Amino acid sequence: MDEAQPQIETSEPRAAATLAQAARERRDIVTGQVMDEAALLRFVAGPDGAVVPDLARKLPGRGLWVEANREAVTTAAKKGLFSRAAKTKLSAPADLADQVEAGLKRRLLAGLGLARRSGDLISGFEKVAASITAGKAAWMIEASNGAHDGRRKLLALARKSPRNPGLFGLFSDEQLGLALGGENVIHLALLAGRNAGHWTLDVERLGRFCPLFPESWREEP
Repeated sequence: MDEAQPQIETSEPRAAATLAQAARERRDIVTGQVMDEAALLRFVAGPDGAVVPDLARKLPGRGLWVEANREAVTTAAKKGLFSRAAKTKLSAPADLADQVEAGLKRRLLAGLGLARRSGDLISGFEKVAASITAGKAAWMIEASNGAHDGRRKLLALARKSPRNPGLFGLFSDEQLGLALGGENVIHLALLAGRNAGHWTLDVERLGRFCPLFPESWREEP
């Protein structure tokens, strides 16, 4: 009787996964470490030689990659690391990290507008409370100048929710209203789904540049 032949595992799927992973990896110009591009920010040189954040990763030109946090971007700008990586003289503004922060905030506001148009953004205290209770809310978004009482009640619901939503509170009611094309907004819930996934990536990047809600909220009961 012929002996059973051992099964030979093919390395093709693993190789394909390795190639796909490598395609997403970039070298951080500050530390020299190779990292997944999801953890990095892309910068390019503008026509005038100024370093420009490319938060959407769509601008033409060679990408210069820096870990997505304020300290790394500030170090790259101060120490001339963009010029060294590009092998040409570039001008990195001293407020480059602030530009990144401002750009991420604009992207988040635009993302909320997109979510509203697709039906993934809920506004109003009662509707937000219902979405939190049902475990549908991925993010609870509160106006930074909203009253404590309503926020406290929603946070209490969030703690009991099947899906404990994230808390975001950097935008005023006026900023939220302008972004959403309506009156000033206090309470919002971003429903779980594709829009929330994209929005979360930018929130995580922004969280490495500034707090995601006022520090005073931590002291609230």
